[in-house]
Amino acid sequence: MKRTIIIIIALVVLALIVFRLSTNYKKINANKNVSTDLAYVSVNVFPVSKMSINNSLQLTGYMEAYSEIDIAAEAQGTITSLNAVLGQEKSKGSIIATIDDKLKKLAVQTASISVAKLKKDLERYNNLYKGGTVTEQQLNDAQNSYDNAVIQLKQAEKQLADATITSPINGVVTKKSVEQGEYINIGSPIATIVDISKLKIKLNVSEANVYQLKLNDKAIITTDVYPGVTFEGNISFISSQGDDSHNYPVEIVISNSSKYPLKSGTFANVIIKLPVVAKALYIPRESLLGSITEASVYVAEKDRAILKKIIVGSGNDKYIKVISGLKEGEEVIVNGQINLSENKAIKIVN
Repeated sequence: MKRTIIIIIALVVLALIVFRLSTNYKKINANKNVSTDLAYVSVNVFPVSKMSINNSLQLTGYMEAYSEIDIAAEAQGTITSLNAVLGQEKSKGSIIATIDDKLKKLAVQTASISVAKLKKDLERYNNLYKGGTVTEQQLNDAQNSYDNAVIQLKQAEKQLADATITSPINGVVTKKSVEQGEYINIGSPIATIVDISKLKIKLNVSEANVYQLKLNDKAIITTDVYPGVTFEGNISFISSQGDDSHNYPVEIVISNSSKYPLKSGTFANVIIKLPVVAKALYIPRESLLGSITEASVYVAEKDRAILKKIIVGSGNDKYIKVISGLKEGEEVIVNGQINLSENKAIKIVN
């Protein structure tokens, strides 16, 4: 009897457990089946508007010296004087270094003496030829001898001039490669001079924007090293060849400032104002769905969201031009799109 009672109690407990689990399961499923779909979605809209926009490009580039010259020796010999100190300003034509020129001076003197002698000989042969004493061939030989001597003199003078190394530009010495007393050969590097009275800013401009630029367009430049200070420049170069990513090198030239001097290698923020375009239809960029090439928007029609495919063009950071697919005055939805679907009920809250 006791055993029977125990079995009955166990079955009752088991039945209670099964009932409790079944009740919990139904509650869980009931929670899962509760619909979270709202009757409508609250949205903000913006009317498709005809406007003209002031567009500008905001780019980042880096500055380079307007010109940089690596000066090399055009004569060989020992450096007898060196006037190049790092950071030193040099004017065009100022002496950088001199090379031992004793033998070169002697070569010029020798060639000068030879030219003077052969010039007198040529004058004498001319007189003798006029008198019929010498032949035309003898006169020609005298002329050739004189001409060769003049050439040798010019070569000697050039070699003597090459012994004095001068700066070809106004600039600052940024590198010195030799020391006084050092023997150098033709082509040996002497120094590097950069002209930073003007600077070039190098940029990469996308294909979509480069066609809007032209030479001498004005640019506004700012730098992190001089907060709040602006510089003005002009486009000096637009490449006709793009890279594999369809970016085109563009250069801007600016004058260096004595009050706010800039250095080569400094990063620059560049703003280039583009021409004001004629009036066209525009919508906010935030209303756009998909990519530029496959664009679409939701339009509010009779409290419903209607998806429309559109074709868009250029614009600025806020608005984008509508080429086709929308009419002026239609209301595009600018937020809440994540909860939308075709023909979804909406409530305009703005």
